[in-house]
Amino acid sequence: MRIALSHRHTAALFFMAASAISTGASAHTGADSHIHNSFLSGFAHPLFGMDHLAAMVAVGLWSALAARRAGPELLWGPVGFAALLLAGAVMGLQGVALPAVEPMIAASLLATGLLVVSRLRVPGIVAALGVGVFAVFHGVAHGYELAGSDSAWQTLAGMLAATVLLHGVGLAAGWALRERHVWMARLAGAGVAAFGGALLLQQVA
Repeated sequence: MRIALSHRHTAALFFMAASAISTGASAHTGADSHIHNSFLSGFAHPLFGMDHLAAMVAVGLWSALAARRAGPELLWGPVGFAALLLAGAVMGLQGVALPAVEPMIAASLLATGLLVVSRLRVPGIVAALGVGVFAVFHGVAHGYELAGSDSAWQTLAGMLAATVLLHGVGLAAGWALRERHVWMARLAGAGVAAFGGALLLQQVA
């Protein structure tokens, strides 16, 4: 029991720290701020791009907190996000122009953070499509950066692998905290929402 509690606290502190660090980070700024040329660089990008990291972790946290029980319903949100992130990245690689990419990325942080706080429970397909809409814009931003790169698909594979990993970590932390220590997960969600709200205000001002 002592070991399980330690793991819960460690996970919670990690995500609260990530949320706090995020408040000092800027949103996605485009190709000039990132160099992508391999699977490893693609894998590292979501880990160091705090806007992406926060959104992906928050999706996992929310999925674990809102689930009635362990099982397939835990995966609707993460699978929907990862699948439509990939679809958005392909759109970006093909040069498909979408409006308000940066504001939508910021809005995704606000929305997913609030989902964590509220533990809102929705049908699986709604969860997948709801977070998936935002994932398209995250993916498009990645695709724009990778357009013209000879190793675009390798880099994209790394990004997708990191996305799945971050979803998994969020799921594990949310499941560990969903009973006695749910306030810690909600605090992390509030941090993500505040970060997204601040970015959104900056972009629409």
